[in-house]
Amino acid sequence: MTAKLGILISGRGSNMQALVAHAGSAYEVVVVASDRPNTPGLAWALEHGIPTFALSPKEVGKATYEVALDAALRAAGAEHLALAGYMRLLSNDFVGRWRGRIVNIHPSLLPKYKGLDTHGRAIAAADAVGGCSVHLVTEELDGGDVLGQAEVPILPGDTPEMLAARVLAEEHRLYPRVVSEWLSR
Repeated sequence: MTAKLGILISGRGSNMQALVAHAGSAYEVVVVASDRPNTPGLAWALEHGIPTFALSPKEVGKATYEVALDAALRAAGAEHLALAGYMRLLSNDFVGRWRGRIVNIHPSLLPKYKGLDTHGRAIAAADAVGGCSVHLVTEELDGGDVLGQAEVPILPGDTPEMLAARVLAEEHRLYPRVVSEWLSR
């Protein structure tokens, strides 16, 4: 049976686009939601026939926003969620309602470098590799079980931006594969 996937974005949604491009027997994308009503990723989703939901938490407050988001996801038939460049921390209550059914892609080899500035931190530590991880979302920031990872070499002279570009290309390959495997279990 094909799982129904909701995707949460905050920006352009390049990982969302990768997930949409690889949808198939394991999952179908039933809604793209954002905390930024004017983000280009929503326009892209609409152009590709995917229903969208947008509401700014700044307008209604976090609790009201999450209630509306949850209702929109459920109304669209979403059974699982994928965060794809979604830059807002979800409340423990929201995560609890979707426990075991939310994944995220993070630009480091977890458990290393949770949070932001992952590429700069990996370069500063003189790591030989950086990379990305797909993990279950829990109440702990970037703390859920890792479902898959991809390594990217850190090259001499790399800047955080250079490493980020190579890691993003790996994210586009890793995320759809791991989501398909996760939802096929």
